[in-house]
Amino acid sequence: MHDDMSDAREEMIERQLIARGIVEPRIIDAMRRVPREAFLRWGLREFAYADESLPIEAEQTISQPFIVALMLAIAQLGPNDHVLEIGTGSGYAAAVLAEVVAVVDTIERLPQLAASAYNRLTSLGYDNVSVHVGDGTLGLPARGPFDAILVTASGPVVPPALCAQLKVGGRLVMPVGPNTERQRLCRLVRYGDRTYYQEMLNFVRFVPLIGAQGWGGITEE
Repeated sequence: MHDDMSDAREEMIERQLIARGIVEPRIIDAMRRVPREAFLRWGLREFAYADESLPIEAEQTISQPFIVALMLAIAQLGPNDHVLEIGTGSGYAAAVLAEVVAVVDTIERLPQLAASAYNRLTSLGYDNVSVHVGDGTLGLPARGPFDAILVTASGPVVPPALCAQLKVGGRLVMPVGPNTERQRLCRLVRYGDRTYYQEMLNFVRFVPLIGAQGWGGITEE
């Protein structure tokens, strides 16, 4: 089974990533090292390297490998970066991030998901990732500012709280657009205290970003 998974992972890297323009060596190496099957329940592990999102607990999803790699590439991450991830989910993207940057803080609004992600990340030895429970739309100001922020759920706009927690020169990548339709990946770069540049990139589809500065407009308890 391990050999089968290794073969499937290599095929994913060739067909889903390199063939579609993801060529940065640090990202490719990270995707090669992280066992996506470890972040799925047993019945779905055979599909771990399929080019699709898959269901996890609490009616959430694990993003397809290409989207995880694409968001990292768009964020232009450096090896010494401190990154905030909004929406821990299964913990898979946090593990990939942990292979690419120095420090990862990840925040999840659902305690059930945060606990299972923490257990997976700990068992795999990712000691440079800290898992937090809270409203991701408000970020994690006590741990900021951040070199990059990656948001793995779609909101109507980029939350102002997250913009404020970027370092000058920092990058934020997030799907933005209507809740029930496809969205577009937004890259926002902070150039000064009040100066930001925002561009809209690939079309994507993500679960909604819930919270005080996301869909619903109130902090969920």
